[in-house]
Amino acid sequence: MSSLTLVAHALTPALRGLVLGGAPDPDPASVAAAGELKLAADATYAGPEPAAIATAEALGLSPIVDPALRDRDYGDWTNRPLEDLLTADPAQVTAWLERPHTAPPGGETENDVLARVADWLGDIASSDRDRIVAVVHPSVFRAIVLYVLDAPAESLRHVDVRPLATVNLSHHTGSWSLAFH
Repeated sequence: MSSLTLVAHALTPALRGLVLGGAPDPDPASVAAAGELKLAADATYAGPEPAAIATAEALGLSPIVDPALRDRDYGDWTNRPLEDLLTADPAQVTAWLERPHTAPPGGETENDVLARVADWLGDIASSDRDRIVAVVHPSVFRAIVLYVLDAPAESLRHVDVRPLATVNLSHHTGSWSLAFH
């Protein structure tokens, strides 16, 4: 049996300002707070965002940066505040928010992200590592939880992931489960 602890990366100005995508540096106080989490791992993975890498390092772990754990691709909306997008094109943005099977122009749908994390979970399930930590963007954290629960992409809006949130998962007999301790 393998265990996976997901950690949402430290707060960034983009998360604070509801800016889609990009790779902003993390808030130093949030990175320092990550150091208070006590996690052990046989392997640590991180998304390529600076905040994910800095958070893993603040945990005292040396992450393997895996592009499969990257934030959702927001295409033409990358680095734009949600508020500005809602002002510029309220119908298209509202449709995207209400129907996660819709992609932003040039970006990924929620189903695309779910498929990407499902492949990654399959890869690590077949590894010989018992305790794995993955530090990821909150959108990837949400996608992994939805996948494990076999919840539809529409459930996305019901999963709120704050910076430095953690959840434990376990893998046994071919499937992943939430593991409450």
